[in-house]
Amino acid sequence: MDAKRYGRSRNHLNGSVTRLSPYIRHGILTLAEVRDAVFSQLKHNNQGRDEGGKLINELGWRDFWQRMWLDLGDRIHDDQEDHKTGHAASEYQQDLPDDIREGHTQLACMDGFRNELVTQGWLHNHARMWMAAYLVHWRRVHWRAGADWFLEHLLDGDPASNHLSWQWVASSFSHKPYFFNRQNLERYSNGRYCQECPSNESCPFDLSYEQLEQQLFKVQPAIREGTTRRSSRSSSRSSQRPNAKPSTQRF
Repeated sequence: MDAKRYGRSRNHLNGSVTRLSPYIRHGILTLAEVRDAVFSQLKHNNQGRDEGGKLINELGWRDFWQRMWLDLGDRIHDDQEDHKTGHAASEYQQDLPDDIREGHTQLACMDGFRNELVTQGWLHNHARMWMAAYLVHWRRVHWRAGADWFLEHLLDGDPASNHLSWQWVASSFSHKPYFFNRQNLERYSNGRYCQECPSNESCPFDLSYEQLEQQLFKVQPAIREGTTRRSSRSSSRSSQRPNAKPSTQRF
């Protein structure tokens, strides 16, 4: 574990992440123990506590999801709010498509993520977010189908972190949907997938954010720049819903 390097590189697939999430999930390590280890390391290296702020922040997200689970109970399996995509919940497929489950999408990134998920039981947080966005926004699959599939395989699979993070991507627990483009994926994967991808010349992600927004969503004005009017159902949760980018299990 290198708390300082984590803060600088965690968004990259080859970044300095800790791989501690399975141990936290199954109670081998507590959040307090990891927190104390971070502070001890910083002190030993004559580094300030701010150098470990990003990692401590992720521990905070973990605690937040657990507290939401205590509050919501089994309702974490339900949409917390209306989707901010312009699409009704009924417009999303309820079952995971076979090509995604089997890793035959002809997209090197998504098939690679699927293979890592199934064979290793772990995915980098950024890969989880990309795959969730692809399923929900490009393939119009309901977030619950993807969330349940992740729980089948993840060694650190935690219903609260997993399901509520999928809802954050889908926009049923956030004020806007999360999506990405090829430039973002290439930057943080160091181009690992794109050049050898069978769909390199017809990549569905190879557009600007503005173009993707018009293609994927019905909502106007611009989702990435503005906020949409909250539904009456969401107002009671406005103080609890995360607006910053959360971690699904980034450690």
